[in-house]
Amino acid sequence: MGKRTTIVMPNTQKILNRMGEQIKLARLRRDLSVELVCERAGISRTTLWSVEKGSSSVAMGTYAAVLHALGGMDKDLLLVAQDDKMGRTIQDLNLTTRKRAPRK
Repeated sequence: MGKRTTIVMPNTQKILNRMGEQIKLARLRRDLSVELVCERAGISRTTLWSVEKGSSSVAMGTYAAVLHALGGMDKDLLLVAQDDKMGRTIQDLNLTTRKRAPRK
């Protein structure tokens, strides 16, 4: 069974790389060792290193587990797509406006 690869757009990969770097910096600011975060998140050191590199092959649940292991930072995931401006604009464009019946 081969390793599954995920194709992501370059801009999305940049976002993942930045997120991984921010997770690593958060771990270092808290002075938490790789071993401790791995133990708390229930993952291997290799997986944590993949998270900190922003790998797209790591499951989203693993990212959430690492954020939780850093002190409850997984609550920040609730902010994802919270304010969907484009979706609301599309929705507003598709709303039909009622027209009055012509006067007789």
